[in-house]
Amino acid sequence: MDEVTARSWLADWRRQVARLYTDVRRLAPVDAPGAWALWRAERERLYRGHPQSPVPAGERDRFRPMYWPYDDRLRFEVGVEAAPAGRPAGFTPLATPGAPLATLGPLALPNSGGEDLAFDRVGTVTLPLPGGDATLGLFWMRGYAGGLFLPLGDATNGSETYGAGRYLLDTAKGADLGGDAEAGTLIVDLNFAFQPSCAFDPRWACPLAPPGNRLGARVEAGERLR
Repeated sequence: MDEVTARSWLADWRRQVARLYTDVRRLAPVDAPGAWALWRAERERLYRGHPQSPVPAGERDRFRPMYWPYDDRLRFEVGVEAAPAGRPAGFTPLATPGAPLATLGPLALPNSGGEDLAFDRVGTVTLPLPGGDATLGLFWMRGYAGGLFLPLGDATNGSETYGAGRYLLDTAKGADLGGDAEAGTLIVDLNFAFQPSCAFDPRWACPLAPPGNRLGARVEAGERLR
């Protein structure tokens, strides 16, 4: 596939993903399990049939994504709180020309590839999970046109799910469950947790869940690998 064709198909992939999440946001308030079923079906169609699927071409015909059953206890509308002051542990600072080293500038999240992507930590969200509250860092991607990014690591990583974690939100690429900007809230539904593209093929480079977004507990919801 030549570069022009590849980029055209990549744009189409993002267009279809954005359309899917628009349908999910419309349906979920009245039928969250139905929205999740739609999401599953459309993602399988894209995984198996789209030229820009992250699944290697030779594996697509037999590929079947796997999921835990829908759990309605794991859908939340949560407020975005201010992040604690200072640089969070486990992050690499990215140099900002002319800025002193002590300045809290953009951060580089762990990455499966060699390129550092710049993020700002914009706040935190606290999820009232059945086993206890979990607070996760919420980030803003500086590349593309910007976008909210909420990665998650948990104790299923490396066995049932990708070893470096999954994504809950990646709005730069259309994965957006909605929220209320005036109220300062976001919809976070762990049933929609999905693998990054690098889980299927190392040719993809993906930002990954930093230490502060890794839970010691199992999150048995969303997409799984086995």
